[in-house]
Amino acid sequence: MRRNVVLGRGPEFRLGGAVPRLLSAIGDVIEVLWEAKQLHALLVTAGLSCHPSLPAKLLRCYANHGDIFSARLLFDQTPHRTVLLWNSLIRAHARRRDFLVAFSLFNHMRYSGANPDSFTFACILRACAENSDPFGARTVHGSIISCGLVSDSIPGAALVNAYSKLDLFDDAHCVFDEMPDKDLVSWNSMIIGCSYGGNAQKGLELFHGLRESGERPDGYTLAGLISCLWGSDFARIGEGIHGLCLKGGYESNCHVRSALVSMYSRCNVLHSASLLFWSLPQADLVTWSAVITGFSQAGECEESIRLFREMMASTQFVATPDAVLIAVLLSACASLASIQPCKEVHGFAMRAGIDLNVTVSCALIDAYSKCGFAQHGFRIFEMMPRRTLVAYNTVMLSMGSNGLGGEAMQIFAAMLDEGLKPDKATFSALLCACCHSGLEKEGRNLFSRMHNEFGVEPETDHYVYIVKLLGMVGQLKEAYDLIQAMPMVPDSGVWGALLWGCSIHGNREFGEIVAQKLFEIEPRKTAYRIMLSNIYAVEEKWSDVKFLRNEIVEEGLHKIPGLSWIEN
Repeated sequence: MRRNVVLGRGPEFRLGGAVPRLLSAIGDVIEVLWEAKQLHALLVTAGLSCHPSLPAKLLRCYANHGDIFSARLLFDQTPHRTVLLWNSLIRAHARRRDFLVAFSLFNHMRYSGANPDSFTFACILRACAENSDPFGARTVHGSIISCGLVSDSIPGAALVNAYSKLDLFDDAHCVFDEMPDKDLVSWNSMIIGCSYGGNAQKGLELFHGLRESGERPDGYTLAGLISCLWGSDFARIGEGIHGLCLKGGYESNCHVRSALVSMYSRCNVLHSASLLFWSLPQADLVTWSAVITGFSQAGECEESIRLFREMMASTQFVATPDAVLIAVLLSACASLASIQPCKEVHGFAMRAGIDLNVTVSCALIDAYSKCGFAQHGFRIFEMMPRRTLVAYNTVMLSMGSNGLGGEAMQIFAAMLDEGLKPDKATFSALLCACCHSGLEKEGRNLFSRMHNEFGVEPETDHYVYIVKLLGMVGQLKEAYDLIQAMPMVPDSGVWGALLWGCSIHGNREFGEIVAQKLFEIEPRKTAYRIMLSNIYAVEEKWSDVKFLRNEIVEEGLHKIPGLSWIEN
């Protein structure tokens, strides 16, 4: 029920006797902005605006209602600014993600003579982490040392958390090791930090250290530990931690149960993930995303799309799916090579206003490409307000893999005109386009320009494409010499590309040499034997063909059959 603020002008109000009680409830009672301004005006006219706690309380109230202008005006008009007031304004800007303003206020606070306290440092470190600013975090760390607060648990835990989120785990560990009193919050910060990088082994070691220290883990500890586990190799360990949650009575904690759903999804234990998921009284966006992503990554793409539809139809679900979840769904659509669900997800992204998000746009381009509608993807690319290097790489790969190599080269020229510098993925996309379109001259030129003009060193996948391109036009000797000159050891992909070229041109001389190398690298792969047998068949060496085919049967090898389908 909404409570109204009743402001009178009796003796108690004029004398300030009611102010302490009013201030203690100000954040809870005032629900609309005009009430906060009315209270502020009356306190000023009553001569109580200099009450020690009033400015910070009112400033937080303004910030909570989104009126940062009034908050800043109040701050500027307050003659005696306490540390609490500084902290309130810094926190207000940090929550609005006005990180530059928050850092500027922090520096102004130090130069003005106000000494930051533990909460100031905790707030600014959180802003550094959210702004992906490792230099800022290290600078604040130096200030904490100079202020003599390095042993304080509040900035210590904030440092550990910030360094962990910034993928500076060694720095986080150094801070943690130097802390004289490691409380549960500090242990939790370290364990949660391991979850950001998926460092399961270190998370388990820290959990063991926490229990050895005599601290009792709580729900945050276990949720953080569970979040460290990634991949099917940790499924059994995850089940063990689940048992620990049951014994300790933590499974009823919604955060722990959501973390367990996510863990089972990441570890590809989808049966357990589903059982836990459907037992949740109300799943949030993170949990829905985890289970949908789990099914998508396990190849159960139709189920992931069905779950998304069920999520959107649920009356309990009120959050809007984010760009990450939409990208996962589009990846599932691409795996199905089905245009209808792709259009469905595209329509939802447009209604949600996130279709022009870079992640979503790139996922749409890729999905339409794999469904055979590269031109749809190109139109999305043209509508993007900001075209990043990733977007250019995605659309070039999309056009090239659909046989539109000339268009991919034109997009590359436009990218260079915009001043973007190509990377390794750019040349992978372009060389792939040359292979699909038979652009030998353009492919040779690109392979040469990689290092000479753009300083990009070719990697194995680039050699695969150029060898395949040379093999396509019959330049088998040149391709073989190129492989021999590679700075890294050629893998089966490179040799396989050359064997493919030998197969389409019926070249037995190189075919036998290359096939022998492939038999050494992947002795149980049937495709190489079949390609070599095809070369023998061209020259009517039927005894050699029979020998290779019999070898496949005798060794129990199997060729994966092709599959095609038509969708109405």
